[in-house]
Formats: sequence, C-alpha cells, structure tokens
Amino acid sequence: MPNFHLTRVGAAPTNDDDICLFGQTFFRNQLRRFGIKTDDRRRHMYVIGKTGMGKTTVMENMVLNDIYKGHGVGIVDPHGDFAEKILDYIPANRINDVVYFNPADVDNPIGFNILEVKTEEQKHLIAAGLMGIFKKIWPDVWSSRMEYILNNTILALLDSPGSTLLGINRLLSDKDYRRKVVKQLTDPVVKAFWQTEFASYNDRYAQEAVAPIQNKIGQFLSASVIRNMVAQVTSTINVREIMDGQKIFIMNLSKGRIGEDNSRLLGGMLITKIQLAAMERVDTPETDRKDFFLYVDEFQNFASPSFANILSEARKYRLSLIMAHQYVLQLDEVVAAAVFGNVGTIVSFRVGGGDAEALAKEFAPVFIEEDIVNLAKYRILLKLMIDGVASQPFSAMTMPPIGSPTGSKEKVIRVSRERYSKTRSSIEDKIMRWSGMIAGDDEGNNEDIITPDEAPKNILPPKPSIVPNRFPPRQSIQNSQTIPIVSRPPIDKPVPSVSLNDLLPKSEAEEENIISPIPKQTPSPSQNSSHSQVPQSTNRLAVINNFNSATNLNGQQGSGKKRRRRKRGGGQGGGNSSQLQPTNPNPRPPEEKINKEAFTPLNLGLSEPIKSSTPVPRPPVPPIVAVSVQPEPKPIDPKQVIEF
Repeated sequence: MPNFHLTRVGAAPTNDDDICLFGQTFFRNQLRRFGIKTDDRRRHMYVIGKTGMGKTTVMENMVLNDIYKGHGVGIVDPHGDFAEKILDYIPANRINDVVYFNPADVDNPIGFNILEVKTEEQKHLIAAGLMGIFKKIWPDVWSSRMEYILNNTILALLDSPGSTLLGINRLLSDKDYRRKVVKQLTDPVVKAFWQTEFASYNDRYAQEAVAPIQNKIGQFLSASVIRNMVAQVTSTINVREIMDGQKIFIMNLSKGRIGEDNSRLLGGMLITKIQLAAMERVDTPETDRKDFFLYVDEFQNFASPSFANILSEARKYRLSLIMAHQYVLQLDEVVAAAVFGNVGTIVSFRVGGGDAEALAKEFAPVFIEEDIVNLAKYRILLKLMIDGVASQPFSAMTMPPIGSPTGSKEKVIRVSRERYSKTRSSIEDKIMRWSGMIAGDDEGNNEDIITPDEAPKNILPPKPSIVPNRFPPRQSIQNSQTIPIVSRPPIDKPVPSVSLNDLLPKSEAEEENIISPIPKQTPSPSQNSSHSQVPQSTNRLAVINNFNSATNLNGQQGSGKKRRRRKRGGGQGGGNSSQLQPTNPNPRPPEEKINKEAFTPLNLGLSEPIKSSTPVPRPPVPPIVAVSVQPEPKPIDPKQVIEF
C-alpha cells in the first residue's frame, strides 16, 4: 500500500515541501495528519458537499500551506469571504507577491484586457473561451446566428491591435469604426465576412441580428465597475509573470458587490486567461516550469467547456486545479464527465441522495450511498491519488484552521493598488476620448466596406414625392411666354393652351356659359374637311350648353319643378315661357336619366356633344395636366402666378 505520509496530531509541520496537509485520520489507533504530494496534485482535486460542511475550511488550509511554502497560488472566490480572510493571513515576507483583483474597488481599477494577445494561436483560443462563457451565462437567449456574428466580431477585434471588449457593440453599430477595424484585418475569412456578408444585410435584418448581442454585452459593460477594468487597452497584470514568479493572485468576485452575471463573466475570463498563460509555457522546458495551484470555490459558476481542456491538458503545464461546489447537477454533462474522468483526488462531504448515487460508484465497494448521505459535519470520504495511483476509498476528518492572522490586510491592499491599479478618473477620461473618436479618417477606408445605407447619396434612387417634378422650375412671364401651373402633365399628350382672355372676368352674358380650357383636338386624316374646320368656340359652346342642359334637367327630375331663369335685362316679370327656357340646341326629355359624371370638365375634349340616350360610363380620370397661358399685350404683374 502506498505511503500516506502521516504525522502525529500536534506535531510540528513537516519540512517536506512536497506535501500539502489537509486532513487527519486514524492510523494504527492514532489520529494522524495526511496530505497529498505535489505531483499527485497535478491530476487535480475535486471537493463536493452541502453548504456548511467544511469545504471552504479545507481549501483555506491548503492555500495557507502553499503560501507558507512559497508556491504560486490563485484564488477565485464568488462570495468574497474566502478571499478577504486569506488577506489577513499573508506573512510579511510575501506581501509584495500579492496581486489583489477586486472589481468592487471602483476608485482603483486594475487593467484586464482579455483581447490582449501575444501569438496568433491565442486568438482562436480566446474567441472559443469567450463564446463558451457567453453561452453558459445566457443559454436561453443564445442562437446560432448570435454565435456566428459574435464570433466574427471577437476575431475581428483580436486581429485589430488596441481593441477591448468595448469594441464589440461599437463594431456592430458604428460604420466608421467598422471600416477602420476591417482595414486592419489579416484573416481573409473574417475580412470576407465583414466586407461581403455583413455588408449585404439590410437594415432590418442587421438590427434584428445584432440587437441581442448588444443587449447582453451592453448589460455587462454598462456597469462602470466592470467597464473601467476591461476597457484598458494594456493589462496592468501579467498572468504569465504571476505564474512564473510564484505570486499570490487573489480574485475577489463577490456577487453581492458586482452582480451575479458580472461575477461569472469576469471569473470565466480570468480562468481562460490563466489557461492561456499556462499554455504559453510551452516555450519553457517542463522541468523549469513552476507549479501554480488554482483554487476555485463554487466553480459551477465558471465551469465552461474550457474547464474540460484544463483538466485534460493543464497537468503538463504545471497548472493544478482544486475545485469545490455543492452538488453534481450544477454542472453540465460535458464538464461533469470531464471532472469524473480526469480528476485524480475526490473528496466528498455529506451530499444529497442524487449525488450520493453518482459518488457511490466512485467509492464502491468500500462505501455505499447511505454512508455518503449520513456523514457528520467535517467528516469526509475520499479517494486519494498517491504516487500516481488512486488509493482505496477511506474516511477522514478535516483539519481545524491553521495559521494565525497577521493583520496585514490593509497593507496588502495598499501595496497591490500602488503596483497594479490606476485612478478611476484617468481611465474614464481615456474611455470618453475613445468613445468620442472622430469617425472615419482620410486613409482610404471607404474602399474597404460599404454597407447599403453607406452608399453615396447620388447613386441612390430619389425618395418618392407626391407630385414628381418633370418640368423645369417656374419662370417669370418676362423671361418665358409659358407659365407651368401644375407640374404633372400626361406623357403621351401635348400640353393644351387657352387664351388669357378666357381666364379674365366674364361679362354678364358670358356668365351663363363659362368656357373652360379644353385641349385642342388635332383632326385625323379620316375626318372630312368640313368637320375639321368647325370653329373651336362653337364646339366648346355646344358641349358646355349640352352640359348645362343636362344639369338643369337632372335637377328638374329630382324636384319635379322646372327651373326658370329670368333673362337679364328682359321685360316684365312673367314674360312668355319661351323667353324663360335656357338655350339648348339638343333638348332631352325630362324622364331621361342623365349621367352627370360623364360631363365633368375633365372630359370636355370632345368635338361634338354626346347624343346617346343611354347612360355613359365614367371614363378614367387622366392625370392633372399643365396649362400654359399665352400672354396678351396687356401688361401683367410679373409676380402673378396662376394655379388650379
């Protein structure tokens, strides 16, 4: 059986830096402490149990053990208590090694740009990591279209130096900024997406496609506590230096101070950045890589698919994970399968019946479900990795808190601020200047991408108007002998004219029959000469008289009384009936039904009156015509404009 490296309770801590103590058990009737070797920790450690069972105490003891031995440590705490407690236990010789990442410290934000990359290989890893985080946090609103557009947006910003997460919404809404970014792209696939595919979207489709992205990303970036950190172009912390320098990286992501979604997003990004920093160690010989232990409390909040990659690949890069949470159903199937398939050490406190059924398979045949469900407080069942081999499951107790407070919390925070943070005013000033950047420079960016609404105005079709103007502007009578009155004549008919005398006030005799402007008819060759030589005024009078007669008869039919009109200037009242009848060369019988609409002024272009007794169907109304007026020698005011 492998050696457990046990020590007696109350004995001085072992000088073996290769062992991290975290529990105690009875061995040969004596209570002894035990721990896990560094090489076995590289296979990772998984802690599960109900709240209040002692999970955090186990992690605190392991963290302090690593700090006292000078190891590199990372802590991701979504509650804040764990992180703040460790600050009080930092020994004096390690105060300068602490990097305290606290988004709630709004006056001293630390720069953290997830889009800052050093190699081409990291671009797709960061894009995949961010997509996994977004999909985990917003699974209900996610769609393939959102993923496609957001992935190309992130890749475009990664290919553009000096970009931050603030550029996501701006790239989707600001066309000038989009031109600038697309001009710098070197990836042909991403560039083709923005120049060809996205540019072909109409306004409505583009708005529907990007609105959900802008909504979710905008919620994350609208909080100044987050924006001032992720909007800094250059990160003030270097995760690779933290890992290689064996520093203490404490990430206080308290949900109560920055919000649950913000905590999960920041935690997921930080873990992705740590993974990338570990993979950068490929340029360092494996024997020279320093171990870095990452503790993640309530890790279901950050358990994106990238966790599966860390569990399977991080060992060779000397990145060891210690994960703790409350029940298995908090994990999705992919992450849960990766945990139980790759984790070397499993520690279980009391859990529910569903989790006990899953864990009983790991602890069989020594323990059954009832044993796991009925564990007392601070009691654990575990399967420990010893020299690369999983031990038989056994029971144990957790150790009481080790170490003593040093009161160094305030000093640790002050030193970390001085080294890694900037003032809030300076960051907000840079963000304001970036947001107010002049859109579109003079570097020929217009050739890169032109969206439909960006096309030059002179090549777009004019907006439709109520009355299209097919004639030149109006001119005064002094400059032109024709005055366009209404600018919509028929295309296939000549513009009719009328004498100015016809428009001047009429005498009393002429008031009986008002002459309306009628287009002059051009006789066809088939018409006889006698008919074509009839004076125009005669035809007009005949048609107008016919119209007046029809109007009078139509009115008489409704009232049953003949309408009489006294001749102006003629005889005594009463006269004979012949003098009272209106002049009508073609009288119609009173009982005949007259279609009054057939004699509208717009249809008076006929050369002779209509003699049919049948109702005449109303012809289609032609468009409004322009009337040109021939000026008479009589002087007319130049400003006069005649309109119908």
